[in-house]
Amino acid sequence: MEIRPTTEQDLDVFVDTLHAAFGRFPETPAEGGGGLWWSALELDRGLLAVTADRRPVGTAGAHSFELTLPGEILAPAAGVSFVGVLPSHRRQGVLSAMMRHQLTELRARGEFLSVLLATEALIYGRFGYGPATYTQRLTMPRRQAAFSPSRASGTADVPATGADTGSVEVLRRAECGEILEEVYDRYRRAQPGALSRPHRWWALGAGQPPVSAAPRYVAVHRDADGVPDGYASYSLGDSDTLTVDETIAADDAVFTALARFVIGHDLVTQVVFKHVPPDHPLRWQLADFRAGEVSHDTDWLWVRLLDVPRALTARGWFTDGELVLDVDDPFLGEHGRYLLTVRDGKADCVPTDREPDLSLAVRDLGSVYLGGTAPSTLVRAGHIPAHHPGAAALADALFRADRSPHCLHWF
Repeated sequence: MEIRPTTEQDLDVFVDTLHAAFGRFPETPAEGGGGLWWSALELDRGLLAVTADRRPVGTAGAHSFELTLPGEILAPAAGVSFVGVLPSHRRQGVLSAMMRHQLTELRARGEFLSVLLATEALIYGRFGYGPATYTQRLTMPRRQAAFSPSRASGTADVPATGADTGSVEVLRRAECGEILEEVYDRYRRAQPGALSRPHRWWALGAGQPPVSAAPRYVAVHRDADGVPDGYASYSLGDSDTLTVDETIAADDAVFTALARFVIGHDLVTQVVFKHVPPDHPLRWQLADFRAGEVSHDTDWLWVRLLDVPRALTARGWFTDGELVLDVDDPFLGEHGRYLLTVRDGKADCVPTDREPDLSLAVRDLGSVYLGGTAPSTLVRAGHIPAHHPGAAALADALFRADRSPHCLHWF
């Protein structure tokens, strides 16, 4: 078997092989070539696994993204996707060979972070990826979803986060593509764990709504000066359920204004927010806490470090201290011990022979990297050995982020 890079001439065979791996057929292209989930494919980053008789049996690819790290730092990250192996060739080492080839290639490109969305949680941990952001679905019966009174005003008409001086306008998805792109880009630059959405994604309609051009209404929030600073993309189904694809907001007050808008929609029995951060205050703003029913509480973005020192020195830090990490990368057969020193928000990370504070696999380092998983949680779970009583607490203090990481982008 050979793993080879793809070219533009491989588009059809790549797409056909990928769909066959999942037992599906490629969708009929929409007018203008937009709307297909694979239309943002970068063939110069694709891989094909082919047999000795040149038959394609597996695919893998990557997108060129920016990932927002703690401290509002933007770092290049490879978004791994399009991974599939024909059913006839599974459990024969094809996937492992492609993953190893891809990681080697990403390093050769000078990249130090790789991310993905895992279709199956048991697959990608063995390749060094760890879940790093989480999301959940929030369902609210409309007539139970009254907001609690603001402590400052004593009235439910004013959100607890403060009076909103902006306005909300309803537009069709086709009318506000530039607004969506601009508002999302400002949001993702400040939100740890968020990924960029390159212009070509919006232009091609690649992905899920509201990136795709699927019919949607969009509640656009504007500040007091009329500048768009948030939106909620939504649709109303046959069951009188209003489903919000995603809510993008500059701050909690804007999110609250958009939430109040969709919850107040006429002819709706319940409202579903598809992607809400687990620690979001929305449920606490309701008079009836139980009116917000949580479901689909799951992992979202998985992170893999390709170069430990570069990755650790790239992000921002908020507590000074020193930590010795003994990092094992069994998939690539690598091992390193590093002294992480943080001073005034900057980190230095160098090899050391000092005794470790923590021993961890590279996948667990990926989980704690963005600050969304506390190292002490993985110590308590038995994933990470702590070599002295204060090690876990020190790691928690160091790896915490300025705000909880969250990722909305689907790829």
